Formats: sequence, C-alpha cells, structure tokens
Amino acid sequence: MKITSVDIFQLHQRGDPMPRPVVCRINTDEGIYGYGEAGVCYGKGSPASAWMIRELADLIIGMDPLEHEVIWNKLHKGTFWGQNGGPIVFAGISAIDIALWDIRGKYFNVPVYKLLGGKLRSSLRTYASQLQFGWGTEYSPGTPMVTLDDYKLQGQKAVADGYDCVKVDVFTYKPDGSGAFDYRDTTGMITPKRLAFLEERIAAVREGIGPDCDLIIENHSTPDAETAIQIAHMAEKYNIFYFEEPNTPTPYSAKYIAGRTSIPLASGERIYTRWQYVPYFEDHSLAVIQPDPANCGGLTEIKKICDMAYAYDVGVQLHVCSSPILTAASLHMEAVIPNFVIHEQHIAAIDPSNRELCVYDYQPVNGCFEVPELPGIGNELSEYAIKTADVMTVK
Repeated sequence: MKITSVDIFQLHQRGDPMPRPVVCRINTDEGIYGYGEAGVCYGKGSPASAWMIRELADLIIGMDPLEHEVIWNKLHKGTFWGQNGGPIVFAGISAIDIALWDIRGKYFNVPVYKLLGGKLRSSLRTYASQLQFGWGTEYSPGTPMVTLDDYKLQGQKAVADGYDCVKVDVFTYKPDGSGAFDYRDTTGMITPKRLAFLEERIAAVREGIGPDCDLIIENHSTPDAETAIQIAHMAEKYNIFYFEEPNTPTPYSAKYIAGRTSIPLASGERIYTRWQYVPYFEDHSLAVIQPDPANCGGLTEIKKICDMAYAYDVGVQLHVCSSPILTAASLHMEAVIPNFVIHEQHIAAIDPSNRELCVYDYQPVNGCFEVPELPGIGNELSEYAIKTADVMTVK
C-alpha cells in the first residue's frame, strides 16, 4: 500500500466560532484513507498549520502508510525545523501521524485502541471545560460570563448535565463586562481588590457545583509566577483538583510555583514532544500533563510521552479543543494508557457548528465518554465540512 495524495482542509464553521480547524486526509492506492488534525485552530496560526501539512505532504507521497515510525522520524529528522520544532511544525506532523493511525486501523479492520495495546477502560470520566464562556448549546465559544450569578449558574448547568468535574478561567473577563482582560492586566503582583474579585468567581462556581464536584482552575499562562502563587494561595481553600497553565510553560518556573502551593499543577498544550517534557518529569513540577495529540507529534509521539509520564507517576489529561476528529483520536489514546486522569470536553465540542463537521457526533453521557468502536479513529469529515472547506491537494 502506498500514499498517493494528501488533501488539506481549512474548515469553515457557521457563525463566527473560536476554532478554525485544519484537517488532512491521506489517500492510498488501495482506496483506504485516513483523517488527522492540526491543533492550532485557536489563537493565531491556523493557516500556517495548513501550509505546514502542505510542505510535509511532499515528503510522504509514495511511502507505505503503515510505517508510521519511519514516516514520523523522516518528518522530524529530515525537515531541519522538525528537531526542537514548535507548534506549527508539530501541528503538521501531528495531523499526518493521526491520519496514518486512522489508515492503519482501517487496514486491519480494528479500532485504533486495539493497535495501541487494548483499552484499560471503556468509560472515560470527562469534565466540562471553560465555564467562563457559558455552558450549553445556546452558547458559542467566546460568550462572556461576567456576573457571579453567571458563574454559579454555569456550574449548576454542567452538574445537571452529569459532569462531576468542571474547569473555569476566572481571569478571562473584566467584571464590568467591557471585554477580556489584556495580558498586561494579569502579570505582576495583583492588588487585594483584584484577588478578591477572582476569589468571588471561584467561590461562585464552587457554590454552583457543590462540594462533591471537582473544580479545575486555569489561567491560560497569562500570569507570571508571583501572580500565579498569589492565586494559588487564595484558591487552596476551595479544594482545587489542579491548577492548569498558571504561567508561561517553563520547567524552572513550574517547579518554583509547585513548591509554594498545595494545589497540583497541570500544563501541556504548549509543551511539544517527549524532549520538552523531560525536565517536568525530572523535577516533579507537574502532577498532570496535558499534551495535545494534534500539536505534539500525533498519537505516535503522545504514546511515548504518556509512557514516560507513567514512569514518574504523572497523570495524563489530553488537551482537546478542536474538531470531532481530534476528540475521536484522543479517546483511543486515553482508553489505553494506565495513567489517564480525565477527558476534556471543551465548550467548543458541544457547539452545533462544530458537531456538524463530522459524520459521527461523539458526546459524553452522564459525564463519561465511550470509546469509538469503528475501524480507525472512528470519524471523518461530513459532506458539509468538505463542501465548505478551502482545500489544497498534494499528489
């Protein structure tokens, strides 16, 4: 079997949603194809990831898609920027790698989890992610929650949907409803007044979800280390499950923060490949890692990272914030690793404009996901997604 062409889809969702997913489809001479995704669909960089796939696709035409390790190492070692590469390079490698695993599963007529070693669990605990944008299909990613009643209500809604864990960034929106905080507002020692405002929001969420629901807080890396420590000290009384991306992801500052709070730290969506994770494992600064299969090297690399984490007793929650292609791929990995903690269900994943991008709409029931049982990763783009996408093809 040989790779004959690669199609790159820059997807368009209805309305003006936050994600701008980029998906590739690898085609073969035996008619089997596979889908993968680049994980730079929010922030800046989505179009660049599409062109990264375009650049890499030239290198795999004519290769055997079942030789995923051979292809991975060619893309890593044979592209110059692959070694110690950042999000764009590894988003491209990831999309191709996930598509190769999809092909592999279809070729052997089994779900990907069987090729990864078999699932250790059939039901995956899941949390409702990013309550500051609202929770429910009436909200789209980017809908701001401002008042304390907003935060309490969103927590209550998530619990009513069956979730026993939620995540919120209380440092996203200004209290007066005038928009998001500027990154310059979230660094340096913050004032008692602003710290009290953050605490009121955390307290409101905790009140809404009750004492038996886990609560994750995060700050999307906008604070510096001292600010993160202030927030952590304030939040300790609210029984926080873990504190995600408290500051810019660097191992030395993570160790500094971890040594000054009782709250476990988590990070990973901006840490790439096994090499960048090594210092976090060695200094035990992260209790939970959050690698994104769509920007960290795909399933091939994620499995290596998760196995390394297991040797250090570090838990894994894959970062998932994109199209249903990435959701499906992530579920297979989380089912097989022994150090799985919880799955992320982002508000974007319940947005109808996102759900219509794929043929299958996998959603959790009572706060738990089941693993797809179809051959491969178990999902593919819908006719609507393909018809409305900007497409590049490499032959």
